[in-house]
Amino acid sequence: MVRFVDKAAELHFDHLGFSSHAPIGFRNKFSIQEEQIPQYLAEIEMYKPKYQNLTLYSALECDFVPGLSIDFEKFTDKYDFDYLIGGVHLVGDSSMPELWFIDGGDPKVYDYGLMNYFGGNVHKAVTTFWEQTFEMIETQKFEIIAHFDKIKMHNHDRYFREDEKWYRDLAVHAVDLIKEKNLIVEINSRGLYRGRCDSFYPADFLLREVAKRDIPCIISSDAHKSEELPLFYDEARQHLKDAGVRALVALVNGKWIEDELL
Repeated sequence: MVRFVDKAAELHFDHLGFSSHAPIGFRNKFSIQEEQIPQYLAEIEMYKPKYQNLTLYSALECDFVPGLSIDFEKFTDKYDFDYLIGGVHLVGDSSMPELWFIDGGDPKVYDYGLMNYFGGNVHKAVTTFWEQTFEMIETQKFEIIAHFDKIKMHNHDRYFREDEKWYRDLAVHAVDLIKEKNLIVEINSRGLYRGRCDSFYPADFLLREVAKRDIPCIISSDAHKSEELPLFYDEARQHLKDAGVRALVALVNGKWIEDELL
């Protein structure tokens, strides 16, 4: 954690949020375990007085899987987090023997899940992702929605195109729900700098829909290493401006405050 804080201070960041993957209801290799949360929060608090010009935030990125994941609100009821991020990385529900992992560095895992869990029916598989995203937005309490079109990451136009009407209808419905629930959208650059996607999350056509609805935005490099913190930040700002987004938001004294994009 200290490497991230030192790097953010070196880069003259104003804000830095830590958002480990939350416990998800079953043991796995990618999320923090609940017994580790008190130490996680204590470590963030420990650094706050040492970095007077850098505001540190404590958060969790919560996965939503119907019938399996932990209700997001339980984390804020029990612990003092500044905010929660919601996202979908595992597609399916408790009725499926396996979940479709759409993240990670190996596109073969994406392909395997599509073929073996959905019989290669891309429309069914992708619709399941979007419907799971809709359910998360409608049933869970959180502030920021993560990389909400992540389903495209390993696709590369192999199975579907983002300009197909059925796909755009689903994606734009997600934007409508985001607006309805007053969520914040992150523009996420991790897919680009890791070479896993040829565009930001969300795609430009979705950023334009976000701008039309005046939905608040933040920029996230989704850094897993300290050197990744500033990657594609300037490019993300330009994409937001080109899409018509006029401001970013930051958490100041417990309130989300707009900061105009210059």
